[in-house]
Amino acid sequence: MRYQLFVSNDLKLAYKVKADGIYIPSFNKTKIFSNIEKKNIKIIGSAHTQGEIYKKINQNCEAIFLSPVFLVEKRRNYLDLYKFNYISQRNRKKIFALGGINKKNLKKLKLLYIQGFGGISLFKKKPASERPVLIKKKFF
Repeated sequence: MRYQLFVSNDLKLAYKVKADGIYIPSFNKTKIFSNIEKKNIKIIGSAHTQGEIYKKINQNCEAIFLSPVFLVEKRRNYLDLYKFNYISQRNRKKIFALGGINKKNLKKLKLLYIQGFGGISLFKKKPASERPVLIKKKFF
């Protein structure tokens, strides 16, 4: 399985490095990505509200990260399960969950109407004391 590469906000760089697509953050409100000549470039974006989802749809995003689903330290507001599902079911785009996902609420993702999820703190490198220890029997 090959990982896909998405370049943030820079179409020229995406072409140069032969990326799979571009990522449009929620703060980018321009429509410059709506007419891409090369058809094998995917467009994904992020949004926090229904209005931002409409902007991403107008920018021809194939998939949208909707965030934050759960409580995050740097944001006062979050969507939670009911509001997230309400917004994600209203749109006919692939919606991915993002924001505040950790080990404690990972099982709640099964209750969401999503195509997938992303997380930073969930996948961050853990301290050595919390990492599993693997011992190889053969070293050569």
